[in-house]
Amino acid sequence: FSGGEKVRLALATIAWLKPNLLLLDEPTNHLDLDMRQALNVALQEFEGAIIIISHDRYLLNNTVNEFYAINKGRLSLFDGDLKDYEKQVQNGYAQTAAQEDPSDDRTDRRAQRQQAAARRLQLAPLKKQINSLEQNMDKVSGRLVKIEELLLDGYLYEEENRARLKDLLQEQGALKGQLEELEETWLELSEQYQEL
Repeated sequence: FSGGEKVRLALATIAWLKPNLLLLDEPTNHLDLDMRQALNVALQEFEGAIIIISHDRYLLNNTVNEFYAINKGRLSLFDGDLKDYEKQVQNGYAQTAAQEDPSDDRTDRRAQRQQAAARRLQLAPLKKQINSLEQNMDKVSGRLVKIEELLLDGYLYEEENRARLKDLLQEQGALKGQLEELEETWLELSEQYQEL
């Protein structure tokens, strides 16, 4: 499979599952122009929530109604569109360059590094748990995708494969429940991590 074919298959699987939340990371990578347009239309018609991380301005301008910006490690709602953001970034760089004082105090920087190191030590166990959960979610999601690919094959629906179909559907149900639990735990730990 090419990259574009894999993306199309993943998008078809998502459409078949009918989720109420989409998390998309650079969804237009590997897509040709026709597929980009089809994705654009599908996202505009999607009735659930969508979180998109993308550099595709056309996609963002046509599908997103709220923008969030990450600045100095903090996520905040951005009041405006991409053009407003571009202006703010350009103005921000100009102001930052003008405000920087070359005579920064070395002791301040050393204290900041020590505080950052202490914070990393404090957060390390929680971060390790979050990483472990993410790996488990990836494994479960990967297996779900494989099951969904198998379920798209017509041979499973023949009489002699009924037991295999039943097993796959049961496994799919169990994995969806497991994934939901993992995601809930991940959200709780991520919130704790952000609060610290």
